[in-house]
Amino acid sequence: MKLSMTQFITLDGVSQAPGSRTEDTSEGFSSGGWLVPYLDKVFVQRTSEWLDLADGLLLGRRTYEAFARDWPQVTDPDDPFTERMNSLPKYVVSNTLSTGSWRPTTVLRGEATQKVRELKGRPGRELQVHGSARLGKTLLSAGLLDTLRLAVAPVVIGSGRRLLMHPNSATGLRLLRHEATPKGLLLLEYETAGAARTDDYQGVTDLR
Repeated sequence: MKLSMTQFITLDGVSQAPGSRTEDTSEGFSSGGWLVPYLDKVFVQRTSEWLDLADGLLLGRRTYEAFARDWPQVTDPDDPFTERMNSLPKYVVSNTLSTGSWRPTTVLRGEATQKVRELKGRPGRELQVHGSARLGKTLLSAGLLDTLRLAVAPVVIGSGRRLLMHPNSATGLRLLRHEATPKGLLLLEYETAGAARTDDYQGVTDLR
């Protein structure tokens, strides 16, 4: 399987609590729900297409516990995510959980990168990380991430946990697809491209 990560972020890189004011108030964060005003049908269509590629979900403990609490309570019959989120196999990276209540769940104890390498060796399409920014940073730094998908909201929050803050290695990305939704979200899909490249500006003559 390939390993992908889907993240919702603000323009200043905050990924904490996109979906609700009360989703995650840790460290005094009070600006949750910043994604919701920008949701539209194009966003729902594209992100549901992303989720349709998943053969499993890979989550950190905190994200797993929040999803396990919230997703089984979604009753909107038109919501395209509910059935997939609740039925897909979940793999939660944790050394404190022993079992998971949101079935089907497998708890991955021990060294996270080795466990994920083993999962990637299985047949299938995508193992998807949703939320779980700390886990995502670890996997990106270890060179395990294949695809990064972002929905960037046109808002600056100024506080909160940021996606991939202080990564352990500089990683290059190659843009595969991009789209702006009617309400101003940017939907971006990248593939990882090895180490980040740097250079010195020498004018425009040789630029393509």
